[in-house]
Amino acid sequence: MSIFSDNIRLLRAKHGKTQRETADHLEISRSRYISYENARSKPPVDVMIRMSKHFHVSIDLLLSVDLTKHPLEDMLKLPDNRIVLPVVIDHEGNETIEIVPQKASMGYLTGYSDPEYIESLQRISLPFLKNGKFRAFPANGDSMPPFKDGSFIVGKYVESLNELKENKTYVFVTSNDGITYKRFKTRKIHAITVAADNSFYDPYDIPLEEILEVWQYASGIFPEDF
Repeated sequence: MSIFSDNIRLLRAKHGKTQRETADHLEISRSRYISYENARSKPPVDVMIRMSKHFHVSIDLLLSVDLTKHPLEDMLKLPDNRIVLPVVIDHEGNETIEIVPQKASMGYLTGYSDPEYIESLQRISLPFLKNGKFRAFPANGDSMPPFKDGSFIVGKYVESLNELKENKTYVFVTSNDGITYKRFKTRKIHAITVAADNSFYDPYDIPLEEILEVWQYASGIFPEDF
């Protein structure tokens, strides 16, 4: 066996998925997937990328780190298991902020780890935001007033879930719900509890394994009629 084959077997088990279900998600045959778990063959680059996104673990970790030595709740906190965030500056030396467009926000779920996709986004500069990496995300619905359709939340990248602070607001990028802006309430063993400021909506849990990125609220961009 190899570290890679042991890792994908471990991650599949922690996700509670069968070999068939995992193979279907990766868009390959079950027999082909089994050959990877049994270390009879190695996946090509395109399949490796799909595995990395599916399990939310970087390719480096899949290939070189024995994940059996790291509890599930710690996987998202490993220093090497984070997306490389490109930093672009304007002609005055200020870091620019990428804007995720309203109409293409779902595309961010597949492009957030693709440098070419990130580089294709429009950018703005807000010189008063410093000491961190910032990105602007579209607001939707009425769950988090005063943000509504047409406005944007500027978030500061959060490297570890341990940095989440009770009752602070964050943009959560998740594999199931996409981009959502909510208030952090509490941390559980395998999930976090979040809530909307609009009391019409009930608090709910986000499983840790579904969290792709977290951005802490830093500023807002509002439509003209705000």
